[in-house]
Amino acid sequence: MPGASAPSTALLVFLDAGEPELAATPSMSVGIVSASQGSYSPSQLLLDISQGARIASSAYGRAPAPVLSLRGGGSLAAIAGWSAARGRASSAPQILTPGLLAAAVPGGSGYAGIAGAGAPDAAAAANRAGEIASVSIGSAATLPARIHTLLATRRFIVADLAPGAAGVGQLRELAARRAPSELLIALQRNAETRRGALLWAAVAGLAGGGGRELTSASTNERGLIVSVDLAPSILRRLGSGAPEQMRGRAIEASAMLHGSALRAFMARLRVLGGRRLSALGVLLLAWAALIALCAPWPAARARALRAGAVGVMWTPTVVMITATFAPSAAVEYLAIAAICLSLGAGTDALIPWPRAMIAPALVGVTAITLDALMHTQLLVRSLMGPNPILGARFYGIGNEVKSGLAVLVLAAVAGALHPAVGGRRAAGAMAAAGVALAAVEGSARIGAGVGGVILVSAGFAVAAASLLGGALTRRRTVIVLVSPLLALLALAVADLLTAHGSGHYTGSILHAHSAGELRDVIVRRYRAAWGELRNHAMPLATALSLAAVWWGWRSRERLLGPVGGDPAWRAAFAGAVTAGLLGAFSEDSGPVLLVVAVFALGCVASYLWASPSSAAVDAGYATQSRHAP
Repeated sequence: MPGASAPSTALLVFLDAGEPELAATPSMSVGIVSASQGSYSPSQLLLDISQGARIASSAYGRAPAPVLSLRGGGSLAAIAGWSAARGRASSAPQILTPGLLAAAVPGGSGYAGIAGAGAPDAAAAANRAGEIASVSIGSAATLPARIHTLLATRRFIVADLAPGAAGVGQLRELAARRAPSELLIALQRNAETRRGALLWAAVAGLAGGGGRELTSASTNERGLIVSVDLAPSILRRLGSGAPEQMRGRAIEASAMLHGSALRAFMARLRVLGGRRLSALGVLLLAWAALIALCAPWPAARARALRAGAVGVMWTPTVVMITATFAPSAAVEYLAIAAICLSLGAGTDALIPWPRAMIAPALVGVTAITLDALMHTQLLVRSLMGPNPILGARFYGIGNEVKSGLAVLVLAAVAGALHPAVGGRRAAGAMAAAGVALAAVEGSARIGAGVGGVILVSAGFAVAAASLLGGALTRRRTVIVLVSPLLALLALAVADLLTAHGSGHYTGSILHAHSAGELRDVIVRRYRAAWGELRNHAMPLATALSLAAVWWGWRSRERLLGPVGGDPAWRAAFAGAVTAGLLGAFSEDSGPVLLVVAVFALGCVASYLWASPSSAAVDAGYATQSRHAP
């Protein structure tokens, strides 16, 4: 930590360098930076750093971010385009203050650049008025010396290093001359515009020394930080508290650095989003092909239908298996399809119908829990993880999985109770399973999903109330309606006790500083949900899902015919529909949770309708047809 005799300083430099070059500086710790939430632009990155907060690019009322350039020099420098940036920030559904970082630095900040290079990153040093206290422009050869001259009068400096190997050499010189009280942050420069950018960063001056991986409470992942973490880290070193509007967390050094593993981590994060739907498509095609091959034989066709239905429910576990060796796209698609169908067939053969869903439910929830508690990072590397490249979620259970897990566990409980007798014991078992799943999905150290707690508690409350039998009373209605609120209260207590208030729930809701800020959180979530509803094929998928829910309700006796209208299965279907519908209103992914819930319910229904008894009946009809005169 900085000594008392020398004032602490912070230096943020931008350069063209990747992980190997940054890791070659022994005193620095290296990590991956989530540089955007949504589409990436260099101007938006600088604004996010300067304000210590960010939102999805689509949430701005005006897009894209204006081009920012340095105007003037010396002590009369300002950023052109700053007024437009402030106006754009004021239209956002969250309090954003460009220049908040430099404004919080006593005496202002400075910038050092190279003549003719255009000062591309000077905006990170601008205060709220778009002004920079001191600017030094000169030759590349004099840049390190000019930086140290500025550090003698300004406690926070931004600098653009030379391109290529010269910039790496300058970084090593700055690291070698770094004072013990100085925080040195090096950030990879990227002029590309694309959706979701991941950049390299290195930091010297953290507790624990160099040669480690960076992390922060924003991500809870080794080797991964967020662009908005830079401002709080700088102000922490300078001894200034981070303003309330800043959402980032201080950067820390964690495990020892393994460069090859960190590079593999970045490569994996970059391909996750593009493989998700393709992997599911290959799995469904493989399932359809299996059914087609078995079509002439009713018993085999029924087994194929059950194997595929159960196999789809194994995907949360299987994608964590393929994440361990990060294969190519084609290999991963084929591996997921082969392993899921094999596990589905094996589960169906070993566990009597209709209880097969118990196995993928127990194994899946256990695997997710152990991965989170042991920090093995398999879920975040999997195709069903939080997908950090989008910049919104870095740990816990992704929105797409929350409602699917609820359906899976509801089906598992119904299978375990079959043949069920409604009453307090059955309702208690359903409620206990709901409490356990809500704890997994909501815990700050495991699922970190507020919306997951809401949809799980409501869905299982409806299922438990259904199992009690009899008429719907006012007391039961109140219990169902209050259950999500009680679950959120329990989540808040657990978050404060186990995560010291650093969880997603307390960070976004309980730590809101005003009613307006809480309103901004709600508006932002529903704006994102509305945007998801209009995204690509989602309008059609949502309409088909709602139609399926309506048909299922109208034909519920027929739908549950294979299990004889078993009350546990009836309760499970009611709870699953509730979870999907409420998930659509409680998460920023909106209708995605409904679509996933309905799809999972379709798999469960396929499994039930392919019962061994139905296959025997079909075989009997086929035999009679062959022997008919």
